[in-house]
Amino acid sequence: MRVLVVGSGAREHAIVLALAQDPGVTALSCAPGNAGTAAVAEQRGLDVRDPKAVAALATDWKADLVVIGPEVPLVAGVADAVRAAGIACFGPSAAAARIEGSKTFAKDVMTAAGVPTATAETVDNPAHLDAVLSRFAPPYVVKDDGLAAGKGVVVSPDLEVARAHALHLLDDGHPVLLESFLDGPEASLFCLVDGRTVVPLLPAQDFKRVGDDDSGPNTGGMGAYAPLPWSDPGLVDDLVARVVQPVVDEMARRGTPFTGLLYAGLALTSDGPSVIEFNCRFGDPETQVVLALLRTPLAGLLHAAATGTLDEVPPLEWSDGAAVTVVVAAEGYPGTPRLGDVITGAEADGVLHAGTRRRDDGAVVSAGGRVLSVVGTGADLDAAREDAYRRLAGVHLAGSHHRTDIALRAARGEVAVPDKG
Repeated sequence: MRVLVVGSGAREHAIVLALAQDPGVTALSCAPGNAGTAAVAEQRGLDVRDPKAVAALATDWKADLVVIGPEVPLVAGVADAVRAAGIACFGPSAAAARIEGSKTFAKDVMTAAGVPTATAETVDNPAHLDAVLSRFAPPYVVKDDGLAAGKGVVVSPDLEVARAHALHLLDDGHPVLLESFLDGPEASLFCLVDGRTVVPLLPAQDFKRVGDDDSGPNTGGMGAYAPLPWSDPGLVDDLVARVVQPVVDEMARRGTPFTGLLYAGLALTSDGPSVIEFNCRFGDPETQVVLALLRTPLAGLLHAAATGTLDEVPPLEWSDGAAVTVVVAAEGYPGTPRLGDVITGAEADGVLHAGTRRRDDGAVVSAGGRVLSVVGTGADLDAAREDAYRRLAGVHLAGSHHRTDIALRAARGEVAVPDKG
């Protein structure tokens, strides 16, 4: 099978590495890729937002399967163009990708499907903002209704902070979603979907705040771990039955069946699981830990989702133990990052590239905000943490920063679902 992966982040590097280990993959390309994916896959220049360009590359390269990593090309209709060219594609149509592209649309789907989620109201006019804010209690949750690379959310007990963020979004022409706050730990559940059949992967937890102890602003994700030692053994089956399958069924009922990776971001509250958001693709950085533990060959799974044959897939096989990933971010991130700094140690095992490029003199340099994801594995979270931070110690990027507490509370047994009442 000839597989083309579209994207340039650590998520795509993780996908490429998993595909490279699959004996069923005979040729592998990543477009546009980065300095890490170039070591294991052919590289092609590509504007991932251009449906015609992606379809043309897939046709020219004679791809048997196209795997679209990021959300922007999916919302732009790239999967539609690839399928129209007669090539199997792992990723939803533009209509189905609205589950991530519009939070208001996602809320409507969840309401129709009877899926638990936070109470929410959409505001598209600054004149209505204060009246809607008055119907919510602190901490206030304010979200950009569209795509914001994980950085469009503010959660604050301060009404003026929430109001200022909402006005900033509205002034930029972005509708705003106000939500009630959900208590309890968060979890990410990835599910392979072929329009009707749902095959869940391991649950994970990511860390969105930039600093230790969940301090500072939200980011695209500063680390993750899998699985969740504190969760109920029946959690995944429960989430598929109560959350994912009803949404998949509702999407099919609307005539926009979802195929690809449906990512449920959840709060495990005292009243039960509640959806924070849905994404239409593999999440970053959770992909880095989930795929590190997957033993079932990946290409066949993605092809089955793309071709409507997931019901024929045998039970997935997983490695024992745990995985932890720590994101190395450039100076300035999540604001404007400093670019072009030389990275040493970036080609070691367990180091996945995100915002990198190779300079003409052969040096690997920073080319984005989240630069690397360092992945460790072990018999348990303690061992996986030790492995990840040991590997990270061999990496150097001037001015970079990372969190030192990824998976720490979970490893200490300090994470739990709150008791009801």
